[in-house]
Amino acid sequence: MTSDQMIVSALTLLALAGFVLQPVRYDAVALLLLLALVLTGQVGPQEAFLGFAEPAVTTVIAVLAISRGLQLAGTVDLLLRRLGGMRGRPRLQVAAQTGLCAGLSAFMNNVGALALFMPVALRNAYREGYAPSRALMPLAFGSVLGGLVTLIGTPPNLIISAIRQERTELGAYALFDFAWVGLPIAVLGVAYVVLASRLLGDKRGARQEVDAGDYVAEARLGEKSPAIGVPLRALESMAEGDVTVVGLFRGPNRTLAPPGEARLRAGDVLLLEGSADALRDLVELAGLSLTEAGGEGKARGGLTALVAEELEAVEAILRPGSPLIGRSPAALRLRSQYGINLLAVSRQGRRVADRMNQIVLRSGDVVLLQARREKRAEAFQALSLLPLAERSVALGRPQHAWLAGGLFLAGILAVLFELAPAHIAFTGVVAAMIVARVMKPDEAYAAVDWPVVMLLGALFPLGEAMERSGTIALLVEGLAGPAGALPGWALVGGLMLACMLLSEVMANNATVLLMAPLALGLAEAAGLSQDAVLMAVCIGTSCTFLSPIGHQSNTLVMEPGGYRFQDYPRLGTPLALLCLAVGTPLILVFWG
Repeated sequence: MTSDQMIVSALTLLALAGFVLQPVRYDAVALLLLLALVLTGQVGPQEAFLGFAEPAVTTVIAVLAISRGLQLAGTVDLLLRRLGGMRGRPRLQVAAQTGLCAGLSAFMNNVGALALFMPVALRNAYREGYAPSRALMPLAFGSVLGGLVTLIGTPPNLIISAIRQERTELGAYALFDFAWVGLPIAVLGVAYVVLASRLLGDKRGARQEVDAGDYVAEARLGEKSPAIGVPLRALESMAEGDVTVVGLFRGPNRTLAPPGEARLRAGDVLLLEGSADALRDLVELAGLSLTEAGGEGKARGGLTALVAEELEAVEAILRPGSPLIGRSPAALRLRSQYGINLLAVSRQGRRVADRMNQIVLRSGDVVLLQARREKRAEAFQALSLLPLAERSVALGRPQHAWLAGGLFLAGILAVLFELAPAHIAFTGVVAAMIVARVMKPDEAYAAVDWPVVMLLGALFPLGEAMERSGTIALLVEGLAGPAGALPGWALVGGLMLACMLLSEVMANNATVLLMAPLALGLAEAAGLSQDAVLMAVCIGTSCTFLSPIGHQSNTLVMEPGGYRFQDYPRLGTPLALLCLAVGTPLILVFWG
């Protein structure tokens, strides 16, 4: 083993450990690996950032932005409205939701498709009286399965296509090349998760609704109130964060979600929300008097009916990577920065009992926010929140629904008939959506999952370094004997299984970039088709059903569905075996 091979191998192993143990986020691990390769001379400084110019990276960015444009325009609303005619038929609802989600995932970001259907699934579950756990995990798995069908369905497909173009003489994959294997797997997989969803049962921890506090009260500051002249934030501190001021009425003027710096005056009327005990304590401490109009009436359960028409109480889930994760409400300054109030936090189906200023938010927490309608979408984008409450799916400009759909269809046709490569065609669609005001430039930028982009751009040079140093050849030489002794179906199935397991503990995009060059070397040593091993890596990497951390879709449904870790392998293990059993022969038939 040469010194270059030792360096590249050591750095690769360190990166693998970083992806699994995650001392820092995966994109930071990839960037540190890239810098280490440059500092050790394995990648030239002028080549360090060429990975960000890869067509696959550009296509990922474009598809994410297009997905956001379709959501803003309400294009998918046309499909979702059809679910309204399925009342009284829960099984048909779950099947339709999962199937449509899988279909959309073939052409848009998996998490984006899930985000559209989660509110619909929750609404239907509450309305029909069945547990959300019966619908949400099938929905998440459906969003993953749909990505197997097309080139743009999921980033691993794009990465494999780029590797095929750069490292073989076969060129890039066409838009529907993946469908020969991916479509049968997706259809059978969706049918399985719908039929087997009863294995999940009715989870006790499944979120029914967040209770933001039992009472809404209207209180007036008297002439002798000790709160006169103090900032509103200080008044809330008297209740130690257990009461939220959701409205300030001063004479004919009213301020909704008032700023914490606003100083209180005698005669101000405050709309307060919190538990009965917390409200009573604050009234006594601050010298307030409850008004007859507001009273101390019991609010309707669940989402409290607030008096302000301009504000809405909206449930949302914290997506992985949200800037709120690891922080307390006291440090967030949500009202001053985003004009929203945090009313309650639910974790594992129960309202968090800690005081609001002491809660440390986690990925998957469900929060109840009060926000202005016109600012909600912008705030949710910036904070990486996924709305869960019943709502109209089209948040922005529904008059552009057909236009957005037409532009996306034009991009697909351009790729299908080879009028333009995918990265050019879909970048053109993004530009057209911005020019047509389907979405704003800031909305397009906000839609991009930048950590994924950083991961892809930083890891592409690793493959070049492994190839140049001879590390790939060394690995292939060590594995060529055992691989050559295996029949083709065993090698394809073994690669799929290895990628499935590896993707459960590290980002699937990283798995593709690390495994694809090795698979190509093994194919040459074993005399197997290059396409067969590339498809095996691609399908195996995307079939992540065994844990809540294998895919973002799995993570997002864990808290709302009340799932535990063991629920995922219970439903996911047979699905993974189904993908393996169906995918292996199909790969050999169509690509062997």
